[in-house]
Amino acid sequence: MSQEREEGLTRRQAIVAGIAGAATIAAIPGALGGAAEPAADEREKPSVPGRLPVVFLPHGGGPWPFVDVGMGKAEFDELAGYLRSIRALPKTPPKALLVVSAHWEEPVPTVMTAERPPMFYDYYGFPPESYTLQWPAPGAPELAARVRELLGAAGFETATNAKRGFDHGTFVPLKLTYPDAEVPTIQLSLKLGLDPEEHLAMGRALAPLRDEGVFILGSGMTYHNMRGFRDPSAGAVSEAFDGWLRETMALPSNERDARLAAWASAPAARLAHPREEHLLPLMVVAGAAGADRGTTAYNGAVWGKRLSAYHFG
Repeated sequence: MSQEREEGLTRRQAIVAGIAGAATIAAIPGALGGAAEPAADEREKPSVPGRLPVVFLPHGGGPWPFVDVGMGKAEFDELAGYLRSIRALPKTPPKALLVVSAHWEEPVPTVMTAERPPMFYDYYGFPPESYTLQWPAPGAPELAARVRELLGAAGFETATNAKRGFDHGTFVPLKLTYPDAEVPTIQLSLKLGLDPEEHLAMGRALAPLRDEGVFILGSGMTYHNMRGFRDPSAGAVSEAFDGWLRETMALPSNERDARLAAWASAPAARLAHPREEHLLPLMVVAGAAGADRGTTAYNGAVWGKRLSAYHFG
């Protein structure tokens, strides 16, 4: 969540407030059910052998899996289990991870280049131990150069940042997925302006990395409205938008990408995302997916709001 305070609401207050909404969302028909998979005759053919999948995951809020944030962890157990499961998704271990986090925006797409990226605790109002968490994955300067090469060939101006650390959109979920922090990892920023078509194009440019042993991950949320976390009625908003997303991800790529480019016209879109930075990593992932159709890998209710994760390939 990029805005740590909105109308006086801190992240921690949002988490606690979400408990009240959980009962409401559970009462909505189908609220805890997963999305239906595409029919067998509608599924894409198997991906190219050796090609890595791409993933969009919800990263939750703050340091939730590792620190007592004032509520029981039971609300997050399903999400934590899903994040741990991602490690088994690639059929061969990735050589490196490329993460597009909702928590980094720059005027041009920017990659971190540190050989040992530091930690960046970009959250506020949590217990002191929240600021001592470590996820010491090595960087990957050569991958950063390759990312710039691919984006440059697609017409994007790019930049580097040698001081940028892993923000919580990266280190929190991946501390569950890769607890030993053994896989070289870099982050790629969003581009200011948050244009969905530009981010789809960024993903398309990066698609060759899938055949080069790079596991591309988009880290965001399918619902991200700070005011909504304290509003039990907003559960229905998250259901409406998330249902549209699940339907969209299963479509052929040309239809999927056209709908994503026009995402703001979807049901309850601007109520689910007053600002779209938490949705844009999905655009990059969808672009990198190419012809692969998406499957809903996780569909749960967290803080009383519907969240999903998507896999391609």
